[in-house]
Amino acid sequence: AKEVAKLLEMKAQLGGDEGKHKFVLKTPKGTRDYSPKQMAIRERVFNAIITCFKRHGAEVIDTPVFELKETLTGKYGEDSKLIYDLKDQGGELLSLRYDLTVPFARYLAMNKITNIKRYHIAKVYRRDNPAMTRGRYREFYQCDFDIAGQFDPMIPDAECLKIVHEILSDLQLGDFLIKVNDRRILDGMFAVCGVPDSKFRTICSSVDKLDKMPWEEVRSEMVGEKGLSPEAADHIGEYVQLHGGLDLIERLLQDPKLSQNKLAKEGLGDMKLLFEYLTLFGITGKISFDLSLARGLDYYTGVIFEAVLLQQENDHVEEPASVGSVAGGGRYDGLVGMFDPKGRKVPCVGVSIGIERIFSILEQRVEASEEKIRTTETQVLVASAQKKLLEERLKLISELWDAGIKAEVLYKKNPKLLNQLQYCEETGIPLVAIVGEQELKDGVVKLRVVATREEVNIRRENLVEEIRMRTSQP
Repeated sequence: AKEVAKLLEMKAQLGGDEGKHKFVLKTPKGTRDYSPKQMAIRERVFNAIITCFKRHGAEVIDTPVFELKETLTGKYGEDSKLIYDLKDQGGELLSLRYDLTVPFARYLAMNKITNIKRYHIAKVYRRDNPAMTRGRYREFYQCDFDIAGQFDPMIPDAECLKIVHEILSDLQLGDFLIKVNDRRILDGMFAVCGVPDSKFRTICSSVDKLDKMPWEEVRSEMVGEKGLSPEAADHIGEYVQLHGGLDLIERLLQDPKLSQNKLAKEGLGDMKLLFEYLTLFGITGKISFDLSLARGLDYYTGVIFEAVLLQQENDHVEEPASVGSVAGGGRYDGLVGMFDPKGRKVPCVGVSIGIERIFSILEQRVEASEEKIRTTETQVLVASAQKKLLEERLKLISELWDAGIKAEVLYKKNPKLLNQLQYCEETGIPLVAIVGEQELKDGVVKLRVVATREEVNIRRENLVEEIRMRTSQP
């Protein structure tokens, strides 16, 4: 009792618990951890994307996760407020990268590169209001593919759209649509509708909201908040509700107002060329020329595109609803020039795949189907049926590892055979290599197939070959 009293007294002197801050274990707002199961799904997606990028002849680069603040400033229009600034450490003002495109442009200008086809998969940071249910985060991956260099019009642009088509088809996410427009057509349209030059960008970001808001709300934002005349807004309304294919391009080329505008005419000419190439690639069924597509970023100069997934919930709806954007991109011919001291331009076109949204869709699908996902690639468990065989198990597993076989062993001196077999069932390991006294004498290993429980004796020297043969993917 004395001891307890003494301890309580000491505790009182040290101060009570009241002032103590309760430590909360959580990830920061707008971020998340990935469990082994989630990582297995994520790696599947990455592999599909990287395979496609490599199929199209891309090299890979990497850049720092933070850049000088001035590198990022003024490149993102209204979104610049979402850039994460870092505290001044050592005399440089830094910000976390907001996307992979601006660092790419900086890389090209800095290294005087005028021609490259590259992909880059890395995390980017946005001080956004996260809506994690919809796959919007503050830290997330982007998968970018870009073609930089002076080429004949629309050939690289068409390839970027083909890549989006290949990836979305390969991942089997359901029905999708790739909307295409051109910054020059938009700007020409604004000009003929009577939007003053100074308001192009801000009106553009209003038009960009048409996929989330009805036209009435967008119109009142333009007129009420951004001071556009009601006539100009109504005029824009006539155009931005149009979408179609080559026929619409032909019709607009004949449009008395648009065809008088040099920018719009150039854009429509290129759009026509683009659709001809897309027809050769056989993908126009999933492509829609859509005059409401604006994409908010400031740096686009030509073709812009966005891929959306369509919801096939009920069959009687005429127009399938879009679930949200899963890829986007476009042409940005001026961005590299902004970094070059002599203002030398390097034309670029690129696409970014929205991995988080794709990932949340696949994750929900796996949950719903209760498909078992393996989180390891182990081909074989080295097991023993009797006691005192730890040394033999370790010798054998070492041989297998050295031969490049993916193998595991339970970290117990004398594990029960049943426990070892159960471990295989739980983790999906297909084979068990069992060493026993008799097998050691005979120079064989008993190989057991977990799924069928069939057992065969394999000569020790043939074991590696046998495991490879039985676990090679068809």
